[in-house]
Amino acid sequence: MKYKTIGDLVNSPEHYNQGSIECIDSIEAMLTREEFIGYLRGNSHKYRWRFTYKNGIEDLKKAEWYEKKLMKILEGEKND
Repeated sequence: MKYKTIGDLVNSPEHYNQGSIECIDSIEAMLTREEFIGYLRGNSHKYRWRFTYKNGIEDLKKAEWYEKKLMKILEGEKND
């Protein structure tokens, strides 16, 4: 039996990679820039809110993933 590592579940979970485009990319394409920033902030908050009750460190790593994505967007604005 193959077990998933926390990194796999955080960075590239199989259930978000069905088809030719990753789910997060389709969400970004669908939303305005401001909406997508709100989406990233909301998801980060959600995972930090629930980490003690649900998936512990895994949820903190997921929150960090969303925050890193948000920082890339915001840092890209500074470079424009």
